[in-house]
Amino acid sequence: CESTSSHGTSWTVVSPITFTYTVTQTHDLLNPNNDTLLMGHIRDPERLEAFRSNTKPIKRFVVMDETVYNLYGSQVTDYLEARNVSYRILPLPTTEENKSMDTVLKILEELHRFGIARRTEPVIAIGGGVCLDIVGLAASLYRRRTPYIRVPTTLLSYIDASVGAKTGVNFADCKNKLGTYIAPVAAFLDRAFIQSLPRRHISNGLAEMLKMALMKHKGLFELLETKGRFLLDSKFQSTTGLRGKADPASVSTRLAIETMLEELAPNLWEDDLDRLVDFGHLISPELEMKVLPCLLHGEAVNIDMAYMVYVSCERGLLTEVEKLRIINCMLRLELPVWHQDFTFALLQKALSDRLQHSGGLVRMPLPTGLGRAIFNDTCDNTLYSAYEKWCDELSSGSKE
Repeated sequence: CESTSSHGTSWTVVSPITFTYTVTQTHDLLNPNNDTLLMGHIRDPERLEAFRSNTKPIKRFVVMDETVYNLYGSQVTDYLEARNVSYRILPLPTTEENKSMDTVLKILEELHRFGIARRTEPVIAIGGGVCLDIVGLAASLYRRRTPYIRVPTTLLSYIDASVGAKTGVNFADCKNKLGTYIAPVAAFLDRAFIQSLPRRHISNGLAEMLKMALMKHKGLFELLETKGRFLLDSKFQSTTGLRGKADPASVSTRLAIETMLEELAPNLWEDDLDRLVDFGHLISPELEMKVLPCLLHGEAVNIDMAYMVYVSCERGLLTEVEKLRIINCMLRLELPVWHQDFTFALLQKALSDRLQHSGGLVRMPLPTGLGRAIFNDTCDNTLYSAYEKWCDELSSGSKE
């Protein structure tokens, strides 16, 4: 619309942006008979038929985490060759220490050399959350937006990074300071990848699952409380596959993804700053970057959540019994609940930084029970009182 004043003419542009993307749970993703990796992102029947009948060579640029490549690189190669795909696989060390613009530029240089069709040949990222974040940012920059596909290989990325729209890298010693909101065209989830993970990394992913349970779903919390150790021991594998509706691995991952998508889908660009998914993410970025690489992402998140449980209890939002149930659940999931570098000064700095990008309010998600939460700005006296109790009760038995 146009408006004119004594200072001149101005035009206001309102342009709705709509993203449609698919999150697909599948099995045997790397079986050459499974079409998902090449065609699962195509939703329109006419486009799918045109793809199937196309005689031109298919091209795919694949970025894999270096560790994942060592485990699954030959399977990916066999899959692409069996399907007559012209491909380039780029293995990279995608760790928090390498989560930088330098890595993004390396991907872009290789992508430019390989050459892809801008709209019909999506980049494929196969790895953990760091890999998915870095590749997503590279794709969002290449020709302003190139479609990409996420294939998570860790539990953490399976239920968190793969299903949202965030991309990012670390910058100026700050976690994910640079990034974009560009959803993948699809995320393909196969629990088979999780069986190759060390136990600690499965526990690490359980922290993000517990986050959604505490914020939104009491049933998921109770499942983790009773079956969490089984999920750790079995590495989220089951003999019944996707047909096992009552299988703890199937139920827990489905509920975690559903609750995550319920929160993310209406607010992909974070226009609403009241976000339940921020639980555990107020202090943890500061802690994680300070002690890097000692803590995994989910471990730092869980330490943050454990402290916030004490804050909730101090505010009267949780009972003492609920607090103990939550902490005991965390410990059974083999998650840290305290860390010596989580000082009160670090807490204050993290909350002060948060004020700068959350509209002048802390907007602290706090549990008000099992599966329920509110947003709250808590005074320093309460924060310190909760901090003292947290340290007194948990520091002696925690790993540093």
